[in-house]
Parts: sequence; structure tokens; C-alpha cells
Amino acid sequence: MVLASTALGSDSLVRATARFFRVLGDPTRLTILQTLEGGSLTVAELVEATGIPRSRLSNHLACLRYCEFVEAEPEGRTVRYSLVDGDVASLVANASVAAARREEHLSSCTRIGPVWV
Repeated sequence: MVLASTALGSDSLVRATARFFRVLGDPTRLTILQTLEGGSLTVAELVEATGIPRSRLSNHLACLRYCEFVEAEPEGRTVRYSLVDGDVASLVANASVAAARREEHLSSCTRIGPVWV
């Protein structure tokens, strides 16, 4: 299927934008991003702050790093993770406001998967 150029721009940009939202479409990655809004953290600090198991956290951090949502800064024997810029944090904050208005309906939606607990 060929996507027509739209207000978003080229087909390539449309696909990149869809992937951008797929990165944000995971509750674990959203939790990581929201936690990093408070400043840079190590994996151990992220595990403590979020309760996400270390192996799962590392997988999601790898995705967020590859897609340039977060950056890693070596600090001795550890690595500190931080948001690349405020654009993503602003988008997530605005999306949370919009979702709050529809929380009941979005939480019970069965037309879009997967089901998260």
C-alpha cells in the first residue's frame, strides 16, 4: 500500500511518525519517559523508582535509545539515562491530559490491543 503525501509530509515521514507513536504506545516505555522527566537516572535508580524488572527495563531502554528518545551517559562503572529533549516530555504530558478526559473509555477499550494490566 502506498501512502499519499499528507500534511505530515512524505510517505517516509508518515511512516516515521507512526513508528514514533508506536514507541510511545507501550505503558512501560511511557513510565520510563515520565520518570526521566525528573532528571537523569541509572538503571538501578529506574528499577527502584518504577518497579520494572531490570531485564525488561533494559530492553525498553535499548528501544528508547535507538529511537533517540533517551541518551546514555557513562558515569564511572554506571550509565545515566536522560531524555534527549523536552519535546517528547511535552507530548507525553499533553497526551496524559487528553487521556485523562477519556480514561474510563480508553481503559475499557477492546478494539485496540494488547490488553495491559
